[in-house]
Amino acid sequence: MHLPAASREVIEILTIEIKPGKRAEFADLYVTKALPLLRKWNFEIVAHGPSLHDENSYYVVRSFKSLEDRQTSEDTYYSSSDWTEGPRTAILALAEHFAYAVVSAEKWKEMSTAL
Repeated sequence: MHLPAASREVIEILTIEIKPGKRAEFADLYVTKALPLLRKWNFEIVAHGPSLHDENSYYVVRSFKSLEDRQTSEDTYYSSSDWTEGPRTAILALAEHFAYAVVSAEKWKEMSTAL
């Protein structure tokens, strides 16, 4: 498997399994609390919302300049008081599982144009 160079732009696809019956609450919390903070911290949110395949899934797609940028941005944000004293506890209380996939922006564009 060929991995993209670490310095190339990447797309992160996050899927969140939400506790049963809590997706609307999670979505409201994400949109009103987490999303404004992510934007304040200069995260590029490509898309987010409830997944169509079941009642308990939510997705977030973010873009980063590189793998290094992703790691640095996430380390800095998730250790900040904005996150730890902000929506962290409420978000984690509603989520059962987080799963990530990271692809090169080049591959993302190829997949997008194939649709």
